[in-house]
Amino acid sequence: MKKFIEAFVNVWKIEELKNRILVTLGLLLVYRFGAHVTLPGIDATKLNGLTNQAQNGIGWLIDVFTGGAFSQASVFALGIMPYISASIVVQLMGIAVPYLQKLQKEGESGRKRINQITRWLTILITLVQGPGYIYNLYRTLPREAFLISSDSVPFIFSSVVILTTGTIFAMWLGEKITDKGIGNGISLLILVGIIARMPQAFVQEFTSRVSENNGGPMLLVFEVVVWLLIIIASVLLVMAVRKIPVQYARRTATGDFEQDIAGGNRQWIPLKLNAAGVMPIIFAQAIMFIPAALAGLSEADAAKTITAQFQNVFGLAYNIVFALLIIIFTYFYTAITVPTNKMADDLKRSGGFIPGVRPGVETSDYLDKIMSLITFPGSLFLAIIAVFPAIVVSLMNIQSQWALFYGGTSLLIMVGVAIDTIQQINSYLLNRHYDGLMKSGKNRKAVA
Repeated sequence: MKKFIEAFVNVWKIEELKNRILVTLGLLLVYRFGAHVTLPGIDATKLNGLTNQAQNGIGWLIDVFTGGAFSQASVFALGIMPYISASIVVQLMGIAVPYLQKLQKEGESGRKRINQITRWLTILITLVQGPGYIYNLYRTLPREAFLISSDSVPFIFSSVVILTTGTIFAMWLGEKITDKGIGNGISLLILVGIIARMPQAFVQEFTSRVSENNGGPMLLVFEVVVWLLIIIASVLLVMAVRKIPVQYARRTATGDFEQDIAGGNRQWIPLKLNAAGVMPIIFAQAIMFIPAALAGLSEADAAKTITAQFQNVFGLAYNIVFALLIIIFTYFYTAITVPTNKMADDLKRSGGFIPGVRPGVETSDYLDKIMSLITFPGSLFLAIIAVFPAIVVSLMNIQSQWALFYGGTSLLIMVGVAIDTIQQINSYLLNRHYDGLMKSGKNRKAVA
C-alpha cells in the first residue's frame, strides 16, 4: 500500500501527466454539468415521470450510457450513444465495403477519413433518435411540464437541433480527452455516468437492508464481498491471455538465417481470452431492445407478452436470450477484430515462427484454431457476468439498481476503462523512470 501511495504521489511530479489528468477532470466536469441542463421549454421541476421511467432495467441502462441526462431531459439526453452506434456500424461495414477496407490499409490518413465518416453517420443517427426522444417526453411527462406547446414545430425542431448539438459536443469532449487527456475519452464519459449512479443505488440498498430491517448489515456486508469477488473475476477476464511462443531466426555473418538455439530471441503472441471486450454485450443489448420496441406497436395480447418479457431485464427468458446472443456476438466480433492471417504474414516477414508450425497458411490456421478454443470459455464467462445481476436479484433479493452493478455492461466498462487508464498512467511513470502503479520496488531517479 505504501508503494502504491508513493507511485500516486509521483504522478503529480510529472508535469505533462499532471496536465493531462487535470484536462481530463475538467472536461469530465463539463460533461457532468451539461447532463443537468434541461432542454429549453421543459419545466425541470416536473420530470418525475421521466425519472420513474429510468428506474426500471432498460431505462436505467439508457440513463447510465447518457450519464443521467436521459432522466433529466438534458441537452445531452442522447449522450454519446449515437457515436457508439455509428462506430459499430462503420466497423461492421468495413468487412463488406471495399472502400472502407481500402481506408483501413492507408494508415493514419485512412483512419482520419474513417473518423470523419463516423462523425457524419453520428449526426444522421442523432437526427433519427432525436424525434423519438421528444415523442417519449410527450408520452411520459404531464402537459404542464412543457412551457410551450409540445407538438409545435418550433419546439420539436429546436429540441432536435439542441439534442444533435449536445451529442456532437459530447463526441468532441471525448475526442479531446483522448488527445489531450488520459485514456479513451468516449469510454471515460460512459464511466463517469456509471459511477454517478452508484452512490444512489448503494444508498437505496443500504436503506432497504438496514433501515427497513431487510436482512440487516451483515447481509449488506456479504453483498459487498460478493460484488468485490465479481470485480476480481472481471479483471481476470479482461487481463487473461493465452501466450503463443514465437521463435525468431537470427542473421549470420553470411546473411543467412538460422534458428536461435539458445532461445534468447523467444517471444510470445498474447491472444486475449476475451478479445472482443465489452462489445458483444453492447451488440446483444441493442438487439434486445428491438423485440420490445416492435411489439409495443401492437395492442395484441401476444405482443404485450413479448413486451413484458423483453422489458424485464431480470426475467428468465430475457437473460437466456441475452446470454446466447453474447456468446454468438463474441465469436463474431473476435473473428472480425483478430486478423490471424495478417498476424501470420507479419510473423513470416519478420523471420519469426511458432515452434512446430510452418510459417504462412499453417500458422494462420493454428492461430485461428487457438482463438476458437479460447473464445468459447471467454464468451461463456462473459455471458455469466452479463446475466449475473439477474442471478443476485433472484437469490439475494437485492435492489434492482444496485444489482445492475454486479455485472453486465456497466461493471465490465468500469473494469476495462479503469485498467486501460491505469496502464496509460503506468507507462508515463515507467518512461520517466518511476515505479508504476502496478509495480512495486524502489523508486529510481526521475528523468526530466
